[in-house]
Amino acid sequence: MLCFSLQFYNADEAKKYTQNSRMIEIQSQMSERAVELLSLPEGQPCYLLDVGCGSGLSGDHLSEEGHCWVGVDISTAMLDVARDREVEGDLILGDMGQGMPFRPGTFDGAISISALQWLCNADKKSHSPPKRLYRFFSTLYSALARGSRAVFQIYPENSEQLELITAQAMKAGFTGGMVVDYPNSTKAKKFFLCLFAGVSGALPKGLGLETVERGVPNQASFTGQRSRFKHMKGKSVKKSKDWIVEKKERRRRQGREVRADTKYTGRQRKPRF
Repeated sequence: MLCFSLQFYNADEAKKYTQNSRMIEIQSQMSERAVELLSLPEGQPCYLLDVGCGSGLSGDHLSEEGHCWVGVDISTAMLDVARDREVEGDLILGDMGQGMPFRPGTFDGAISISALQWLCNADKKSHSPPKRLYRFFSTLYSALARGSRAVFQIYPENSEQLELITAQAMKAGFTGGMVVDYPNSTKAKKFFLCLFAGVSGALPKGLGLETVERGVPNQASFTGQRSRFKHMKGKSVKKSKDWIVEKKERRRRQGREVRADTKYTGRQRKPRF
């Protein structure tokens, strides 16, 4: 949480935020979805950037998925909490509006949870939201490997903010667009800006859309089944039915074409003699 953290998160507030079970749950869910939208290679550890990393809650999910990461945040209080929590990522104090200080092609992807929209605010007389957004996006574009993605979960105040953010992203060289999960829900609705660096791709579909394509229900049909994996301790046994179904669900959420599930999905074939 960048500018917002600087204004509202002292040491006590930073600790309260990190100890709030409801906030931890929400942050974990949004981080999981952001990583899905990155569409990273299966089973391959990646080097990721967490913009507005705060106390490292999003980074915890990246570590659980086996990735290495670097977190950037403007709040010293939040970063202190992250250090106290002994997160596995590297932490950097910095203002995203002043740009990302990394070498070209450093990262395989980037995520940001609930931070980007604060660049739309002019917190100082010297702050120009369009210029700060462009500075951020242009330096981020350089820091990403070509063909990678950046996914931002945001809370836009209005359509003008969305237009401002996307315009500066495209000006910096990104392609992509907005993925909206559960667009018809007041509480569950979430905005994810999905950007492609160097190579254009098809935007993943948002969750909660009750449509059918080629006989395969889209992501909304699998949200109910998803919870059975979410609350399991550890991971499913590789090549088991649960493992196969979970992998197919993850690929569907990433917007990939996957064969429909049948009664034969994951069934072990009898050996032939």
